[in-house]
Amino acid sequence: MKPLLITDCDEVLLHMVRHFGDWLGEHHDIDLRMDEPSFETAMRHRDGGAPVTRETMWSMVDGFFPAELERQTLVPHADTALALLAERADIVILTNLRDHCRESRIAQLSTHGIEHRVECNQGPKGAAVARLVAEHGNPVTVFVDDLPSHHESVAEHVPGVHRLHMIAEPQLASHVAPAPAAHARIDDWREAAAWIGRRFDAGVPAEA
Repeated sequence: MKPLLITDCDEVLLHMVRHFGDWLGEHHDIDLRMDEPSFETAMRHRDGGAPVTRETMWSMVDGFFPAELERQTLVPHADTALALLAERADIVILTNLRDHCRESRIAQLSTHGIEHRVECNQGPKGAAVARLVAEHGNPVTVFVDDLPSHHESVAEHVPGVHRLHMIAEPQLASHVAPAPAAHARIDDWREAAAWIGRRFDAGVPAEA
């Protein structure tokens, strides 16, 4: 049985926030502040600096996905790391986008040489990871994501999954502490691939 890698996309495989911020400024006169803990507080109107409403935040996210996907750039070494890991493991990209964005995300990743199964999810990822692990026969599994809340969810639903916290955007990474529910924090794919490989080599689930 092959091991399984389940990885997020935005700020793990593809840069998102820097390009989202550029788009907000160019088209909506909104600044995106990297030092804020959430989109809701990070997005501020240039006229007066007031935070956007929650409704505006979600409308901006929906405006960016999938119409502006071509703006996103590859995280350094992500493609080569996945190609190396794919020689020994199954890979699923679990992305928190609405279902209608799935085909656009598949096409977007393909332009960067990344062609693996893509699944869309909304909300916490623990239940989705649990389903994927069961579908693959409960192999040794590594989960990679930039949001601490998803690591908490995975730890709750499938504690035996190895959890790697990664934030590929340096401007954002410096303001976010390592996720308490993750087993490690690595923001570079060269180091991450080696860490993941060691989990696969050991062939045992994570300790709860």
